[in-house]
Amino acid sequence: MTRGPVTFPLGPFTPFEGNPILSPEGDGWQSGSVYNPAAIVVDDRVALLYRAHAVDIVSHVGLAWSDDGFTFKREADPVISPSEDYDRDGCEDPRVTEIGGTYYLTYSGFAQQHSLLCLATSTDLRTWTKHGPLFPDFDTFQPQGGDHPGPWSKAGGILPVPLDGRYVMYFGEGSIWAATSEDLLHWTPVTPDSEPPIMAPRPGTFTEFLVEVGPPPLVTDDGLILLVHNAAVRYEDGAVRYTAGQLLIHPDRPFEIFAELTRPWIEPTTFEDRHGLVSNVTFVEGLVWFGGEWLAYYGQSDSTLGVASFRPGATWSTHTALGD
Repeated sequence: MTRGPVTFPLGPFTPFEGNPILSPEGDGWQSGSVYNPAAIVVDDRVALLYRAHAVDIVSHVGLAWSDDGFTFKREADPVISPSEDYDRDGCEDPRVTEIGGTYYLTYSGFAQQHSLLCLATSTDLRTWTKHGPLFPDFDTFQPQGGDHPGPWSKAGGILPVPLDGRYVMYFGEGSIWAATSEDLLHWTPVTPDSEPPIMAPRPGTFTEFLVEVGPPPLVTDDGLILLVHNAAVRYEDGAVRYTAGQLLIHPDRPFEIFAELTRPWIEPTTFEDRHGLVSNVTFVEGLVWFGGEWLAYYGQSDSTLGVASFRPGATWSTHTALGD
């Protein structure tokens, strides 16, 4: 797979003027919302594995293809749907990494009031084998606590290259944690949820309410680990605002933050970003190098799907600072 230049911070990204690139359609499984996509390049095409649901909000994972990264054609049927007790109320928010010809997809299996990080594998992106919850007793909302009973462990991004013979996954909604694996199927958290995470919400910042893993991490040109993450603030009336940041991690200390952005690199700016099932959300889960530029795919207010692009050579000074 062709690899583009990776620097920190990655960007600046410009939202596509033609957003949304996917919206709800029909009267079936994707008639209510289409959002939060994983992305991967396969045979010179971009594949999106996206979350979609009808008005019942029981999520499935759909598959769409593009020759240019902006115009997508959907396959008719979902490729992952609720089928097990642990995901009976929804298969949500996928991330995907390809290693050795196998696609490793993490998704959130929702059942009643519990969301558990699950793993599925495939060799063609259409037929998937489910391997079940990875951390069935973990609560990634620690140490700050959440408004849910029992375990919770959404969001997982797998680094595609091993470190000292072990693969690393960054995972978590609420706070960000890490786990390691030798076979990519069985994962062990580095620290229990009774100990400090890699990153927790910080009062007075754009991460004040929660942080959550974004797309799978990248290795920068100078050998560090770049992790895009999502973040949110929550207001007194209960409304939220989701943006995205970036972390830099040293491979010799893959469980510590080396550097980070102190303000978002993408945030709600358009009508679709600001209005929807959950308003004021830009939520990034897909990031690929394609056609000579970086393409970041994100959910817009839990309703539609957008893309932003960064072509190397663009400078931050030519872009209006976010939030100004």
